[in-house]
Amino acid sequence: MDVDIEKKLAEVVTWLQKEYTGIRTGQAAPALLDSIKIESYGTYMSLVQVGSIGIEDARTLRISPWDSSQIKAIEKAISEADLGVSVATDSAGLRIIFPELTAERRVQLIKLAKSKLEDARVSVRAIRDEVMKKIEQAQKNNDISEDEKFTQKEKIQKWVEKTNQQLESLLAEKEREVSK
Repeated sequence: MDVDIEKKLAEVVTWLQKEYTGIRTGQAAPALLDSIKIESYGTYMSLVQVGSIGIEDARTLRISPWDSSQIKAIEKAISEADLGVSVATDSAGLRIIFPELTAERRVQLIKLAKSKLEDARVSVRAIRDEVMKKIEQAQKNNDISEDEKFTQKEKIQKWVEKTNQQLESLLAEKEREVSK
């Protein structure tokens, strides 16, 4: 059970990290394009499967598709993803240009980051509640003693607090990044 809860809590932290990579900060980050799927040869593929993504400068990404016939499909997928970026195409591929962040947009991004943090906290609480119920049930079934029940509950609470600290530090890091 200990390994199970640790794994679940680690998954929440990983989820939040992934969500935060999608919150762009005005700097070109290839991870922002991870969720984009392109229709290619009758199936949907991720962007990294149809071309290479490189950083041209601080605010520009270069996508070089392996098949130049895919340029229009990639451009369409990026436009439909509504990432707030502009797309320019040329014979070699696409350039994704990230605009400067306005003060208003920075505030929106921080609100979004806080919302994602709250979603992660809700998941952590649900995991804790589920495990606490299992501990209570085990004690009722006389599988564990009352002392062991309290010991396990304390251990679970320490893991939850540690996870919440990790989540808070991720938010603080994202806020610093957005505020630059």
